[in-house]
Amino acid sequence: MWPTILLTLLSGALAAFYFTARTLCRRIHLLENHLQDVQQEERRVFEYLHGLGEAFSVEIDQRALNRFIVEASMRILKAQGGAIYLADKGRDRLVAAFLSESCPPLAPVPRHILEQAGSTPVALESYLRLHAIEAKEGLLGAVWTSGNPIHLPEMPDDKRLDFLHQASLRPEALMACRLTFGGHKLGVLALANGPMGEAFSKSDFEVFKAISEQSAFALYNSVVYAEASEKKRLDTDLQTAREIQSILLPDRNPSVPGFDICGMTIPARYVSGDYYDYLDVAPGRTGVAIADVSGKGVPASLIMAMCRSVLRSFAPGNDSPAAVLEKVNQQLYPDIKEDMFISMAYLLLAENSPSVTLCRAGHDAPLLYTARDRAVTRLNPRGMAMGIDSGQVFGRVTADFSVNLEPGDCIVLYTDGMTEAIDAQGFEFGLKRMIQSVQAGAPLGAADIIDRLTGELRNFVGDQPQYDDVTLIAIRKL
Repeated sequence: MWPTILLTLLSGALAAFYFTARTLCRRIHLLENHLQDVQQEERRVFEYLHGLGEAFSVEIDQRALNRFIVEASMRILKAQGGAIYLADKGRDRLVAAFLSESCPPLAPVPRHILEQAGSTPVALESYLRLHAIEAKEGLLGAVWTSGNPIHLPEMPDDKRLDFLHQASLRPEALMACRLTFGGHKLGVLALANGPMGEAFSKSDFEVFKAISEQSAFALYNSVVYAEASEKKRLDTDLQTAREIQSILLPDRNPSVPGFDICGMTIPARYVSGDYYDYLDVAPGRTGVAIADVSGKGVPASLIMAMCRSVLRSFAPGNDSPAAVLEKVNQQLYPDIKEDMFISMAYLLLAENSPSVTLCRAGHDAPLLYTARDRAVTRLNPRGMAMGIDSGQVFGRVTADFSVNLEPGDCIVLYTDGMTEAIDAQGFEFGLKRMIQSVQAGAPLGAADIIDRLTGELRNFVGDQPQYDDVTLIAIRKL
């Protein structure tokens, strides 16, 4: 009896061991297969990343990057077609950035386009490349709006694809994912297979989402690099423009018997809308001009260059500053936009003469320092800015104004960037500080006036960035 019982127990133990061993072997086999799938996914993602790295190792433009993302994704996931749609400037629509040759339509297509495609395939291709997808329009619009990726291994009867029921290009498998990085919605990447292709597996879908994530990172960085490159190019262009503009400004102060003259300009940006100039009007006569074009940057600098050229063409031989500015206004008025104007002050000096003739075309009133009482007053003759009126009103309100200077008297011309400069607390430099600097520097000469004004300005604003150009001219009677 006991041998029988022992034999039965041994047989049961062997059977249990065999069953357990088979179960463990199956689990090990499944784990090995799963490990192989994971390793395969890693290899495919690494292959994509490697290709992406090689693409960025050379200078690649946006279109080439779009093409690489689609074609590399198709190759790795064995897709027959692919497309990448990117957000337009308004960030509310998707536009086709790259579509592969075999990519099926992924957005609603009008029936007449599908009918034309039967005889003229290029009609469908042109429509897809030019048609912008609105939010929630079709599958891609839904992905763009919701952010939820789509995986259709075997295309179900999705009503969003009803427009393809009569088309031979209807996909049988589709994956689409929104490209998002750093909170920025960049676009949508999609891959599709037709009837002759295989369905996308869950593993394929995981790889596709990983590729989409890396693609979004690459696209975002390409935009950053492009903007940085464009900024560098613009900085170079602006530096060149600044060098050209500096040539248009006086390279030295004029030597006029009986007068001490000094001028300078400080642009707030690379190029300036401020302008000053010294002109040879006639033997023994010198013109001094200062102007401020409304606005800043390149547009203002272009108007400044035009103003300089026109003024230099009309000033020689003309003893009336008002007549000169009237002609300048008539010449510039047709070419100045409605929201732009030019304020200018133009003086005429005669060698060893105490008389100075001035015309003020809407410019800040020059300051007059009188040596006998160290008082500073404003020279405020009437006049309107140039570019506002074609000439009828300008000619009536703009006139010459004469002032006699005694030895030691000074006239200071300036643009509003001086008085309106602000400090860190938001206070303006103001006219009062400027007058005090003029009173302190006038007895020592024109250059000292300029040095004191610019020094006081620097101390006042500190590190606060300035948003307007500053131009100064000091004229002292000897």
